[in-house]
Amino acid sequence: MTTPTHASPLLVLLPGMDGTARLFQRFDAALRAQTAIDTQAIAYPAAPLDYAALEAFVRERLPQGRPFVVLAESFSGPLGAALRADPPSGMRALILCCSFVRNPRPVLSPLRHLLKFVPFGALPGFALRQALLAPYATPQLQDELAATLAQVPPSVLRQRLRAVLAMLEKDTLRSFARGSLPVLYLRARHDRLVPPANALQILRLAPGTRLVDIDAPHMLLQAAPTAAAVAVAAFIAGLSTPQAPA
Repeated sequence: MTTPTHASPLLVLLPGMDGTARLFQRFDAALRAQTAIDTQAIAYPAAPLDYAALEAFVRERLPQGRPFVVLAESFSGPLGAALRADPPSGMRALILCCSFVRNPRPVLSPLRHLLKFVPFGALPGFALRQALLAPYATPQLQDELAATLAQVPPSVLRQRLRAVLAMLEKDTLRSFARGSLPVLYLRARHDRLVPPANALQILRLAPGTRLVDIDAPHMLLQAAPTAAAVAVAAFIAGLSTPQAPA
């Protein structure tokens, strides 16, 4: 039986810490408005899983029988790095968006044991806006963020943050550097969570990584969907012509 071919790889979207994939709607619409690239968003279980369990969950849901590119947003960076280190059949490239392959704030690692005292379900909206959306917050973006986070149990958010803080830098960096697939890094010029220097480390680990700076906050895909779509479309168009998997 002949495997069907496709004009463009499928874009697999791995979400940020919310894990719901609901916040991809703006980016998905912007991408479809200018390209023929199809997308598949993978939402995570609303359960306190670590990175190893989430990697297994994602691998089971990746496309079969056609080429694809993985876009890992924020929290999902280590998952994208793991896929690049041991790529499944059909994976052709990795896109990291305001993301990381190690704990982006290592100075906070010792505080992970105190996360049980953080009232995630009661964090003030102002604090979230400043961290994720400032200075590009709009009422609509704020409402979308609040509605999405309301769907995620505080225990799940707590576990995901703990997973980030508990990352073993030596292991994750070695794993990412072992990969050979092309990488695009989308960096927000006004990211208040992931330091700009984080992208420079990725450039050192993966020579040839394409870096695109966009005027946006940490929630880049939501605040600047058109600019992100342009960068992603150009990167995918620049990949070699896909071959149908065996």
